[in-house]
Amino acid sequence: MLYAILCYNSEDVVGAWTPAEDAVVMARLGTVEAGLAAVDRLGAVARLLPTTAAVTLRKGREHLVIDGPFAETKEQLLGFYVVECGDLDGAIAVARDLAVANPDRGAYEIRPLAVYRPGGLNAARTKRPVYGRG
Repeated sequence: MLYAILCYNSEDVVGAWTPAEDAVVMARLGTVEAGLAAVDRLGAVARLLPTTAAVTLRKGREHLVIDGPFAETKEQLLGFYVVECGDLDGAIAVARDLAVANPDRGAYEIRPLAVYRPGGLNAARTKRPVYGRG
């Protein structure tokens, strides 16, 4: 089963890290990523640019594009991992490893994925249905 592990933290706190502090955290996270990649369990990983670079498309009678953050929260979505795990407990274990690698405040939200596009993680050995095309 594929799981998305969404990384939330305060954008202001992470943005205030020195380049050296950022490099240390990225190196520790890289160690977790390398372990997952070594056993072919790592899919897409992304570090998102700040919410000030984001726009949101609000749906309604007419679509409205607005600037800035798309959620009114204290913590922002800063990035994500896609990992293959046997079950939710396995995904929680990966999130715990990430939390140890990045001990700052924040949260990891874990969600099973229902959409899978062939050509990505494990495409050669896994035939999965594609949901939600459109």
